Amino acid sequence: MGALVNGQWQENPEFPIDEHGGFIRKPTTFHETICDNHKIYQPESQRYHLYVSYACPWAHRTLIMRALKSLNDHISISVVCPDMLNKGWTFSTQHPGTTGDQLYQYDYLYQLYQQSEQNVTTRVTVPILWDKKTKTIVNNESSEIIRIFNTQFNKLTGNEHDYYPKKHVKSIDQWNQSIYSNINNGVYATGFATSQTAYEQAIARLYSQLQQCDAILQRQDFLCGHDLTEADIRLLPTLLRFDTVYHTHFKCTIKRIIDYPGLFAYLNRCRKIPAIQETTRDWHIKRHYYFSHQHINPYQIIPVSPEVF
Repeated sequence: MGALVNGQWQENPEFPIDEHGGFIRKPTTFHETICDNHKIYQPESQRYHLYVSYACPWAHRTLIMRALKSLNDHISISVVCPDMLNKGWTFSTQHPGTTGDQLYQYDYLYQLYQQSEQNVTTRVTVPILWDKKTKTIVNNESSEIIRIFNTQFNKLTGNEHDYYPKKHVKSIDQWNQSIYSNINNGVYATGFATSQTAYEQAIARLYSQLQQCDAILQRQDFLCGHDLTEADIRLLPTLLRFDTVYHTHFKCTIKRIIDYPGLFAYLNRCRKIPAIQETTRDWHIKRHYYFSHQHINPYQIIPVSPEVF
């Protein structure tokens, strides 16, 4: 936790909260794109590098799209340590599955932000899409990175599959908006609330949206019908973390995903997709949340969970 303020790391053990005790998610900072006619960032194999955490649901969606779009051999990755404490994300390699900083051997992720922009004021988050050529951050907004991956490297990979197809654009946009507000960010709004009112409002929105998704998924395979789309790629990382983390750690206690017939069958189907199966690291997920959020779990005890899949 913490942030960069005018290029200097500032420790802060708490997350931003509004006057009513509700969690505030501050916006991301870097929003460039990659395309053939961009004056700086054009699609090239091995030019770009993705910084991720296996624990983070926002980073997970970029890993899924990277795999689905055959980009694993074209965009390299560094995986941070799941423990995020007073220095934020680190490149410690004490846990299996971490890689260290593959490009610069930094100790902390915030140093990468400082290299990109010396006096930046920003949250220090994953994912980061990094340009090795200019040594700068291209983008650190996961929803934009997956759009870049979906279309801009097709000539390199020959993979033309479109996860944001025109026939489903309106539906995908509607799902994205409601799922982000009520589920993706909703679990955080529930877990980080510091007042009873804020907590009850957040959990009500969360479970209302889960019920809507469950009803749809009892009738069809995916949110938009028979095809996996961007809407699913944005929903699934939250569902994959729900029963083992959010249900307990974030007090999302009304129901588990296993209690919803549509959502649970959907999650089981999707978890078998290679791009999802290969990028889901349950140990990293549990370790990060229970160990890192000391203001919720001060003794950093990691609970023993049943095997639900």
